[in-house]
Amino acid sequence: MIIVNLDVMMAKRKISLNQLAEKVGITLANLSILKNNKAKAIRFSTLEAICKALNCRVEDVLEYREDEES
Repeated sequence: MIIVNLDVMMAKRKISLNQLAEKVGITLANLSILKNNKAKAIRFSTLEAICKALNCRVEDVLEYREDEES
């Protein structure tokens, strides 16, 4: 399963959801869905904008974990 660590990176960078949404150009609702691991997909352009805004790498935001059932 893919885990979104957006909240961790936002805390490290001391940036609010509102500030990040504005920098990335995404709605607050969609960013919140992503932050709360409810998203089913993400566009590469959105991921790139998030990484640029947070000055981080993709692997800082997304993490792969094997399903516990596997």
